[in-house]
Amino acid sequence: MLLLVWLGAETALAVTYRAAIDDSRWELESSRFSCRLSQAVPAYGRALFEREAGEDVRFSLRAVEQVHASAQALLVAEAPPWRPGAAPQMIATLKVDAASGDIDVASNYARQMLAFLYRGLVPTFTRTDWQGTAEALRVGVSAANFGSAYQDYSGCVAGLLPVNYRQVARTAVLFPPATHVLSDSARARLDLIALYVKHDDSVQSVYVDGHSDNLGRRLLNRDLSKKRAEAVTEYLKSKGMDESMITMRFHGERYPVVPNNSAANRDRNRRVTIRLERE
Repeated sequence: MLLLVWLGAETALAVTYRAAIDDSRWELESSRFSCRLSQAVPAYGRALFEREAGEDVRFSLRAVEQVHASAQALLVAEAPPWRPGAAPQMIATLKVDAASGDIDVASNYARQMLAFLYRGLVPTFTRTDWQGTAEALRVGVSAANFGSAYQDYSGCVAGLLPVNYRQVARTAVLFPPATHVLSDSARARLDLIALYVKHDDSVQSVYVDGHSDNLGRRLLNRDLSKKRAEAVTEYLKSKGMDESMITMRFHGERYPVVPNNSAANRDRNRRVTIRLERE
């Protein structure tokens, strides 16, 4: 009831931006790396759902020009004009970027927005004190023509890679003491790296660096770090990675990531790092 009273008070005097039914168009940009579903909000800016490989969906509302209004926005799913009577559904209260007026919506709320749009409701952002006046600013994301666009978006999401570049560009594979045998978890991680490189033509180089802790003789540690780097290199090659892309190096105990002063730290130093470099 409080939500209904608040909305009634705020919308009685409000400037509203929302695409009309005939102007409501959803655009999908799709690849194995990301799915971007967006809608132009006439005279205001653009609403964008983005799902990157390996991550959850996010939403952003971008204004063409900075909009002066309150620093908070109430996000509510409302009935469209052609479906009067449906009760509004509260989603969240959000912060507005002070410099740009842009609004970013976290994944849990973005998922709710998609669900409400699919049901035909209109996620609407309401801010008070528009341009220093008593009016409210309302920006709605139209649900018109959303159903077919959402089906295409879902198909894009199903085809995304399981990881993105940031998630595999820097990877460390760890080893038990005195061994260079890859564990099941290490193989699974290397599988993801090889799969990503297979699909991203911009990755030109892969650096594989072997390391050890400081237990034992230095020359033996250097040899062990070489065997670890070789094990990773051979596994990546077995998964189809071009050998010419790979630069293999080994360093023994010379470059610890943490001091070798405890068992836990030595566990972290027994590693092979894999680094991807794009053009």
